[in-house]
Amino acid sequence: MKIVDKIALVLIIIGAINWGLIGIFNFNLVDSIFGTMSVISRIIYGLVGVSGLWGIKLLFDD
Repeated sequence: MKIVDKIALVLIIIGAINWGLIGIFNFNLVDSIFGTMSVISRIIYGLVGVSGLWGIKLLFDD
């Protein structure tokens, strides 16, 4: 597995955990740590989104 794939997978997991916390406990971990829609939060959300798109590629790799 390439390093880019591993980074994308870690970011996908972080995003999934954050969404799980939002759904179950109504608690947004990223916003709690970095501030509601701060620049850093927006960068993290953007990276998680791009990683999700990269994850589609991982589905079709052998």
